[in-house]
Amino acid sequence: MSTPEVTTVVLDLDGTLVDSVYTHVLAWHAAFQDVGVEVPARRLHRLIGMGGDRLVAEAAGDATEHALGDELRRRHPRHLDRLFGSITPTDGALDLLEAMRSRGLDVVLASSGDRETTERLLDLLPGSRELLGRIVTGADAELSKPSGELVEVALGDAERSRAVLVGDAVWDVRAAADAGVRCLAVLTGGLAETELRDAGAHDVVADAAALARRVTETGSLLRS
Repeated sequence: MSTPEVTTVVLDLDGTLVDSVYTHVLAWHAAFQDVGVEVPARRLHRLIGMGGDRLVAEAAGDATEHALGDELRRRHPRHLDRLFGSITPTDGALDLLEAMRSRGLDVVLASSGDRETTERLLDLLPGSRELLGRIVTGADAELSKPSGELVEVALGDAERSRAVLVGDAVWDVRAAADAGVRCLAVLTGGLAETELRDAGAHDVVADAAALARRVTETGSLLRS
C-alpha cells in the first residue's frame, strides 16, 4: 500500500529555518552562570528545542527549577537579545519555502518560542510570511515539546496521514509522533543523523537546501 502524498507541512523555526541553536545554547549557558549554576554547554545543546518550561529541570534538576526556573527564563531572552545579531538563515531556508509553496503545499510555521521572538526571527527571512499559510507559537499551546500539542494546533483539521513535521531536534521528532505525524529531520540543529533516526525520524536530510532540491526535482517532500 503506497504512502499518501504530503499535503500539509509543519515547519520548525529554530535550527530548521534559522541557524540559532548554538545561540540559544550560549544564551541559556549565560543565564545559568548568572545565577551560579554550571550546566555544560553540550548538555544544553541536546535540550534546545524542548520548551523552556521543561528545559531548566532537565538541565539542572527539579530543585533548580523550583528555586530559579522563572528567573532563568527571564534571563535567557535577555542574553538571546544580546547575541541575536549572530543568527542567520539556514542554507536554503527561503528556497524551501518557495519550493513547497510552488507545489501547492499548506505550510504552517510552528515555533516553540514566544510571538515576539518568532517575528524577529522571521524578519531574517524576508518574504517568508507571504509563503507561510499560518504561524503558531508557544503561546498557542499549553504543553511544550516534546508534547505534540503545538503540532496539533498547527495541523488543525489537516489529515494526519498526509502531514509531515520538518524539524531539527529529537524533541521535534517526539512531538510529531505524539501528534500522529511523520517527522522529516534536518541536520542543521547539530545533532547526528543516528540520534534523529533513533528517536523515530522518518527521514533525515542535510539542510533546507537539500530538501528544497528534492521538492523541486521530484515534486515530493519524502523519498518514494
